[in-house]
Amino acid sequence: MRKIKTIAWMMTTAIASMTLTACSIDDYEPAKPFTTDPVELNKLYAYGIGQSGGESAKEGYKVLFTEDDIEWFDLNTREIRFKDAVDKDEPLYKRLQPFNKIGIQLSDLFLFEISSFVGLWDSRIFYDLVLCYGKIEGEVMEDGKYYLYDCYPIQFVNDEHVQANIKKNAAQWEVFIKFLESKGKLR
Repeated sequence: MRKIKTIAWMMTTAIASMTLTACSIDDYEPAKPFTTDPVELNKLYAYGIGQSGGESAKEGYKVLFTEDDIEWFDLNTREIRFKDAVDKDEPLYKRLQPFNKIGIQLSDLFLFEISSFVGLWDSRIFYDLVLCYGKIEGEVMEDGKYYLYDCYPIQFVNDEHVQANIKKNAAQWEVFIKFLESKGKLR
């Protein structure tokens, strides 16, 4: 009988110790992108940050596209063309919609954050990079065409906040452009 009590006491102590250890794990460490997807050396990734449905940013990470999904980027028009094979069952614009921001990362190097997915119908003002579905200068939205703009709507490009963000992103933007050029994806 004494052995049973001793074993029971040891099991209780072990369970209590494991519970205290589990409760003391630091839960305030900031979320890192791509914890579930392997990051290959010199690989460009875009991931969703923070879902608009109230989920935290930590729960909102999702790889949206990689460099393999980019057909080309036009420096003059700022159009970014995605390959048709990104995901035919779930078009890119539908995958982008739930996220507040898009993070662009090159391997372990964070490049910049883009205000996620705006369209010509959007009435909000964005003073930083945006991924726009449709050409801002046109009145008719062109399906399947995406543009990386410095702000939205484009008439705010000379605003002091926009200009400050352009300067803030200049070095990272240059890395982004050089990387796309090295992969033959720059027009």
